[in-house]
Amino acid sequence: QVQLVESGGGLVQPGRSLRLSCAASGSIFSINAMGWYRQAPGKERELVATITSGGSANYSDSVKGRFTISRDNAKKTVYLQMNSLKLEDTAVYYCNAGVITTIFRYLEIWGQGTLVTVSS
Repeated sequence: QVQLVESGGGLVQPGRSLRLSCAASGSIFSINAMGWYRQAPGKERELVATITSGGSANYSDSVKGRFTISRDNAKKTVYLQMNSLKLEDTAVYYCNAGVITTIFRYLEIWGQGTLVTVSS
């Protein structure tokens, strides 16, 4: 079984920072792209940022310049550093990864989500 477990969500004031982590575990041979998505109340899930296995990152326009995605391949972990948080960043944040298992099966997996609330 392969799974992603997120951590680091919580309540934060506007303008402050928060760091999310997402660790993959299970029968993993390798991990391709990893990413973060978010879903605000009443809205569809949207892309926040992605990062390739080689470290190339891509961001949505709404977070560019404020959020930084990174990964530690040895730890099978992806991070999202969120700075200058705004009220509109409030959402459930989901981790996503493209995984090659030890039996060479490709899986796209999602974490359970972690809530980020930006409020004064």
